[in-house]
Amino acid sequence: MTKFFIRWGINAAALYAAVWLVPGVEFRGDWSGVLWLALISGLLNALVRPILKFLTCPLIILTLGLFTIVINTFLLLLTSRIGQAFGLGLSVDGFWAAVLGSLVISAVSVVMSVIFRDELKGKRA
Repeated sequence: MTKFFIRWGINAAALYAAVWLVPGVEFRGDWSGVLWLALISGLLNALVRPILKFLTCPLIILTLGLFTIVINTFLLLLTSRIGQAFGLGLSVDGFWAAVLGSLVISAVSVVMSVIFRDELKGKRA
């Protein structure tokens, strides 16, 4: 259960970094909204992303993995739409803002996953 909360926190921090750094990705709400959006994003990444990667496998191979950026962009746009439906206040202004936002989210997630590597593997020092 600890891994879930660490992953959820990493996802929330990455989403907040995208809101903070990328023009066109805006959040109007309180901090609990970011946590809900991180939960929505995590669920989409766990449920929808594998299906999309399976269906677009030839494109991913053909582009040497770069098509995953398009998948991440689509998932950020979908997170934004679902968040707006629940009144959470995330808005993404177009495809290119979503591309930059998904790149920031990916970069922050990778860096924070490396920092919290031992906690995510379950090892204790």
